[in-house]
Amino acid sequence: MVVEGNGRADSITIGVCVMEKKVGGILPPFGSRTLVFCSPMEQILERLRAFGEFEIIIFGDKVILEDPIEMYVMTTQHLEKYGIPVPNYALVNREYPYQELDYFIEQEDFVEVHGKRFMKPFVEKPVNGDDHRIMIYYPNSAGGGMKELFRKVGNRSSEFHPDVRRVRREGSYIYEEFMPTGGTDVKVYTVGPGYAHAEARKSPVVDGVVMRNPDGKEVRYPVLLTPTEKQMSRDVCSAFRQMVCGFDLLRCDGRSYVCDVNGWSFVKNSYKYYDDAACILRKIFLDAKAPHLSSTIPPSLPWKSNEPVQPTEGLTRQGSGIIGTFGQSEELRSVIVVIRHGDRTPKQKVKLKVTEEKLLNLMLKYNGGKPRAETKLKSAVQLQDLLDATRQLVPPTRSGRESDSDAEDLEHIEKLRQVKAVLEEGGHFSGIYRKVQLKPLKWIRVPKRCGDGEEERPIEALMILKYGGVLTHAGRKQAEELGRFFRNNIYPGEGTGLLRLHSTYRHDLKIYSSDEGRVQMSAAAFAKGLLDLEGQLTPILVSLVSKDSSMLDGLEDASIEMDEAKARLHEIIITNAKAKNTNEPVEFPWMVDGAGLPANASQLLPKMAKLTKEVTAQVKLLAEDEDEKLALTNSFSRYDQAKAFGKTTIDVARIAAGLPCGSESFLLIRFDITQIPDVYDSCKYDLLHNAHLNLEGLEELFKVAQLLADGVIPNEYGINPKQKLKIGSKIARRLLGKILIDLRNTREEAISVSDPKFTEDEATFLPTKESEYQQKLQTRNEDGRRSSSTSEKSLDQEDEDDRETKYRLDPKYANVKTPDRHVRTRLYFTSESHIHSLMNVLRYCNLDECLQGEDSLVCQSALDRLHRTRELDYMSNIVLRMFENTEVPLEDEKRFRIEMTFSRGADLSPLEDKTSENTSLLQEHTLPIMGPERLQEVGSCLTLDKFEKMVRPFAMPPEDFPPAAAPQAFSGYFKGSGMLERLASLWPFHKGATNGK
Repeated sequence: MVVEGNGRADSITIGVCVMEKKVGGILPPFGSRTLVFCSPMEQILERLRAFGEFEIIIFGDKVILEDPIEMYVMTTQHLEKYGIPVPNYALVNREYPYQELDYFIEQEDFVEVHGKRFMKPFVEKPVNGDDHRIMIYYPNSAGGGMKELFRKVGNRSSEFHPDVRRVRREGSYIYEEFMPTGGTDVKVYTVGPGYAHAEARKSPVVDGVVMRNPDGKEVRYPVLLTPTEKQMSRDVCSAFRQMVCGFDLLRCDGRSYVCDVNGWSFVKNSYKYYDDAACILRKIFLDAKAPHLSSTIPPSLPWKSNEPVQPTEGLTRQGSGIIGTFGQSEELRSVIVVIRHGDRTPKQKVKLKVTEEKLLNLMLKYNGGKPRAETKLKSAVQLQDLLDATRQLVPPTRSGRESDSDAEDLEHIEKLRQVKAVLEEGGHFSGIYRKVQLKPLKWIRVPKRCGDGEEERPIEALMILKYGGVLTHAGRKQAEELGRFFRNNIYPGEGTGLLRLHSTYRHDLKIYSSDEGRVQMSAAAFAKGLLDLEGQLTPILVSLVSKDSSMLDGLEDASIEMDEAKARLHEIIITNAKAKNTNEPVEFPWMVDGAGLPANASQLLPKMAKLTKEVTAQVKLLAEDEDEKLALTNSFSRYDQAKAFGKTTIDVARIAAGLPCGSESFLLIRFDITQIPDVYDSCKYDLLHNAHLNLEGLEELFKVAQLLADGVIPNEYGINPKQKLKIGSKIARRLLGKILIDLRNTREEAISVSDPKFTEDEATFLPTKESEYQQKLQTRNEDGRRSSSTSEKSLDQEDEDDRETKYRLDPKYANVKTPDRHVRTRLYFTSESHIHSLMNVLRYCNLDECLQGEDSLVCQSALDRLHRTRELDYMSNIVLRMFENTEVPLEDEKRFRIEMTFSRGADLSPLEDKTSENTSLLQEHTLPIMGPERLQEVGSCLTLDKFEKMVRPFAMPPEDFPPAAAPQAFSGYFKGSGMLERLASLWPFHKGATNGK
């Protein structure tokens, strides 16, 4: 844009070089006062014309396409030069396609550029600014594959390619670390270094489906920028000397980064932005070329009489201002859910003692050469090394047994064959469902190879291969269906409930998962149903799910107590003497040691062992014929569990061929007769997925294993309520602490906005130079505080209001009276141990000495139902919802109440649910999920204060909790509504600034 005085005291000529399609393709007559175009640029230019102070000349396509110009390239390096936060990046520059570069290395899960390593997921951007194909490569631990982002084509903005794993080599690319943003991008539009308008949209990374309104426009919602982001907007505008500028912000882990800058970007369909832009540009032009003229905004804007009515896309208010009302005065404030993963393949284990030198050398290779140190092999490179060694040790064919003397050797070879089969499955390593431990057992002292002294050398090790436990097509379907149920039922209100809340950023959503693959994929599938997403799970997982293994994984903290419980349980079964606690009334059967164990458990154990051997013998016979069957059909490759993540239906072809449905080969189907839960899981799985194999005795085995499992599994977490409470608090202490933080932060936020201190006229203007120093000082302080934290997540240091960037609706654009109110949802996906542990704390916390005399958080009828519940099965969940009664005084403890419900999950036997409504589910190898059940009496009121008092002793110690965090403050509000009239006073720093050209 060029601005020149034309010699007249009252007129300035503005030259605009622009493609004609940007102004509708038709050039209006100079001086026209009619708004005849709807493009953003023309909207702004027509407003400038309406002032009567400017003549506008448009240089169209001929000038741009035929006349020589110089192109100014905006790069990540340029952003970094001006101190603007950008993702970590590196440049790979090829002079010609497929050029080999000695500084570029690609491995299965990373690329390395000049020694700088980028682990997957990472982003690959073409250096050529005209190439808009951006790729995101995902790690094998998340299923692998690549997501291609491109300019919108219809309703698509990206596509997932599950089989693409290697990066492009035909050009030059920038590699960046992937920034998880919760599935949302922020687009920022500046008009000079002192004004910014921000809008949020669904990220194309999630599922690639463009959300559009009824007019076909992409759905975007104006949001508020933080003070730090406002400073970044100012810096971007100044660094590129671009007055009208657009750039993309990525909000990740409490910080913001600029990932893309575009010149001459305008907001679409925002009349307020057009007004602001015209007024700001008018002042810039007058200050530059006619400072003698007044730049004060006139009392009545000249185009107002012709302005169309601005459409509203905000929330429809209901009740007291949030979707969904509970009575006349209650509003939903928080939803906290702890969910078990979905249906999975059986977890399997192979144990064998190894003395082979190849395997012992492999152990030393990956444990740093320490002869007594344990080694864990999980990466693709490590497992490939193990597979190579195993292939050399396993004979190509099975030989017949010639005598009983070599039975032990034959068993060892058979186990090595099993290890080889597991490692070969799928043709590549996903790393998400196979891992190997090598533990040294025996050592000898040998002379050092250098000849100086002796050193230890392992001569025997225990190899433990764990595999299976992968989310099935049924598990994925269960998770998606439960997500849809939550969307439509947990968040009451009009339309699509949660989806409507989330799309307008009234909803503060965070999803956590343990480190196990089946749990992560369950979380991704649930999120897909919850938010009505499409496509593969891998991009959803990487974009929306945060892993927190310290909070949701492992049983180590309670291993001693659990071993004691199992020993006592074994004693009770063997002696068949269930000791009774005489201090408790008999009418409470759950108070008895070993409650739930069948009276004839000691007789059932040998029966289970006998039936297990019979079924396993049949499986071994099937395994011997499996290779021949695969060769005859010639249509089945080795089963790939990694690719199975994307399946949602049963594998009909495998069933027709008499093969296991979506499971391992016959060789890998084994029953561990020493573990009751494993036998039960395997039986239930095969009755649901492999009934077509017609294994004789399987149904009888399942019934016996179920009787034992119903008693054994709950008692492994404590054989009586007090022991259950102790074990539960040790396993779930960090999760419980996090839940208390969630509830407390929600309460603090609700209280802070209960008094209407804010107006709806929040300034979108950026800080002046006088405030610049304060902003940078604040940024440095924030950086210093964050840099002192460890890489491992710590609840002791976590402050959610710092770490989690909020999406605040800009109230000027949305029909919302309380934009600062949120529905805070936290979803925690975990395994069976945490579900049992959390439930045991909730129902038995009142038995602790420090809470004597307190009633249980769970009512008597619910305690009885829980005692009769067989198991907390796949997709079982515990839901806490917090409501605020806005008519109760803030100091009244009844202001906030907690509602607790639970679901037993897919707690149905494949043998018993034969009703017509579930026939189709059974045909799809899927069991339905039980509906929610109350843990409190109808009409009761569990206050937040009571809940905190009862749970706090079993959560993280109080001294570990971070201090209460005040909600993020808003800055820059005006006290009145005359924003445009005050515009000029905000611009003292523009005088002397460089105008964009």
